[in-house]
Amino acid sequence: MSVVRTYSPAVRVGNWSEDLQLEEDQLKDFLERREKGQLLIQQDSNLSSTLVSKRDTSISRDGYVHYGDVVNLYCKEAKDRTVYCLDIKPREATMVAIDMSDESRLSQVLSNPCPVIGTVKCAPILRTAFAIRSVDGSPDGTRLKYGDPFQLQTMEEAGSLYLKSDKVTFQQCSKKSGHQLLNLVAESSYLTHWKVLHKNPQVRMEFEYTPVPANEPVIISHCKTNRNMTVEEKYLIRNEFGMEYELSAHTYLDAHRAEEEANVWTMQMNVPGDETAPFHVGATTEPSRPNTTSTSASQNEPAPQSAK
Repeated sequence: MSVVRTYSPAVRVGNWSEDLQLEEDQLKDFLERREKGQLLIQQDSNLSSTLVSKRDTSISRDGYVHYGDVVNLYCKEAKDRTVYCLDIKPREATMVAIDMSDESRLSQVLSNPCPVIGTVKCAPILRTAFAIRSVDGSPDGTRLKYGDPFQLQTMEEAGSLYLKSDKVTFQQCSKKSGHQLLNLVAESSYLTHWKVLHKNPQVRMEFEYTPVPANEPVIISHCKTNRNMTVEEKYLIRNEFGMEYELSAHTYLDAHRAEEEANVWTMQMNVPGDETAPFHVGATTEPSRPNTTSTSASQNEPAPQSAK
């Protein structure tokens, strides 16, 4: 039979001395854990602050994407901004980002597997930075081409995880949409292979095995399932960073059998001239201009009369 305390420990009733000692021990334990940063709220805050730290993308000096480059996967906002329903607003601009699972909040380390999500806070930070990795051993600096398999890997500070997808099963699918699941894993396999396709399906074969330009709209397709990375604009998930979109591997086609806006992505990179990579302005002098004063003056002078 459990004993219910009807008075506070200050009242000298029952085991008041043991109750006072118990409260003092709990307070000491709390203060000790807070000094060591072992409280759950402190661990969650430390991991969140690490993920939102600034991480610039690579600089594309020739206008193309290369193996080893750090990019942001950006999906442009929906063109149609009409609100057809109060609960569903037009899709905002989105970036692929790392999400934190319940295990990550407890251990202060990103779990394996780790979920991904579409954040509306489009900024070059650690949780939105992905490196392009080759599959066939191509050295860093080689241009990425349409149709070539590649891998998307998080930064070393974020665990060096690979973006993975697989066929839909009853145990493995997106929580809300039920489409093909996207997550991050530590092991590299055929499930982590992706390829870039041209946006226009009518000229897709002509552009195959040509370099992929940076900051241009493309399609990112999974090699095994041929499903395209997409933003589920109808499904929002609340987490530590606010309301964010669910991501999946699913192909949305319009009436012309072309991919819809939610399937179109941009590999964002810095280019020379940005704030992160300004042009180098040397000590140059303006080219000397021809002196047109004497020429114009001579043209205005009357022609000399011939001697009679």
